[in-house]
Amino acid sequence: MPGRGHRSAPGAASSAAAPGTVTEPPAAVTNPGPGAPTAWAALAGLAAEHAAKAELDRRLAPETAEAIREAGFARHFVPARWGGAEGTFTDYLHRVTTVAEGDPAAAWCASIAATVGRMGGFLPEEGQRALWGGGPDAFVVGALLPGGAAEAVDGGWLLSGRWPYMSGVHHSDHALLCCPVPVQGGGSQVRFLLVSRADYTIEETWFTAGMRGTGSDTLVLEPVFVPYAHSCARDDLIAGRPAVAGAACHRVPLKSVSGLSFAAPVLGAARAALTEWTALTAGKRAAAAAQGGNRLLAVSDTVGDTVLARTDGEIDAAAMLLDRAAAGADRGGLSALEVARAHRDQTLAVDILAEAVHRLFRSAGTRGQHESGRLPRLWRDATAGAGHAVLQFEPAARAFAEQVLAADR
Repeated sequence: MPGRGHRSAPGAASSAAAPGTVTEPPAAVTNPGPGAPTAWAALAGLAAEHAAKAELDRRLAPETAEAIREAGFARHFVPARWGGAEGTFTDYLHRVTTVAEGDPAAAWCASIAATVGRMGGFLPEEGQRALWGGGPDAFVVGALLPGGAAEAVDGGWLLSGRWPYMSGVHHSDHALLCCPVPVQGGGSQVRFLLVSRADYTIEETWFTAGMRGTGSDTLVLEPVFVPYAHSCARDDLIAGRPAVAGAACHRVPLKSVSGLSFAAPVLGAARAALTEWTALTAGKRAAAAAQGGNRLLAVSDTVGDTVLARTDGEIDAAAMLLDRAAAGADRGGLSALEVARAHRDQTLAVDILAEAVHRLFRSAGTRGQHESGRLPRLWRDATAGAGHAVLQFEPAARAFAEQVLAADR
């Protein structure tokens, strides 16, 4: 019996379907609210229902975006004093992965809502109040790469510029924008600055082959005043040093968890792709058996068996690597070597998953590669997601090797 890598994905073909049949996504389930065990599966079903249109529109359906909020992703890492969950990375990984089995692009945005919300925990008290004073479910977007320009003024900065690749920006309430700001005595410091949705516009620049539904367009900001207390140093996020006493989820080095944000959607995409491929292959074999079979199909069966076994095993292995990284972050107290290993695990897992999905797509045949099916979209999304800069194996490999070799000196 296949392992954890092989399981029915929300909105995917079921093993109970008639041979060769790919079932329609299930009807959307009313979201039971934050923390409910079925919330993630409900969101996955809704996201699957809207996935094809989201890809065409190059942004999530409003219903999906609102369901992400209602399922508790925005509040997952928010401090408890603001009504947040102060959740674990293990739960975060599993919940994002579940949503990705319905639609990887929706899971990507859900992941961003959680992880940028975690970044908000590094703001001073006044900045946190501006962000969560009205409740813990504010949808915040942001990115680590600096952009724009900041002019020092009394009490803060005038911030302006353009920030591309803002996943989920069409559904955001706030943005944490990364920018080098002038500091007293000369020089600059890279900081995150909080701005509200009323301050920025969106330019449509997201025309990609995969992850189209993330709506990762360009945020455009005309000069707006940002107070000192609505900003935090990027170095503090990287080191896991919140300005206000934070929960365990805020006291971890960024490198130990940054890949989870983008690896989880790829893991869910791989599981969904395997489910689709398995239903398609079972249908082909049933049809061939009904016709008496032939030697060519018997050879094809052997190839298919190998694809299934290898891919299922690789997806399981990748999931174990990601689980280990998440569990380590939840445990805390990571050494430099453990941080490097966690980052390596995340990038290696994504390499494995991307190759697994590519193998499924190559071996699916013309029927499986038809543009009307789910498998091509899952292949596009997994491939695009795996291309994120944080998920590249070579830099992670170098950092890991440096730690190992330094320890042996």
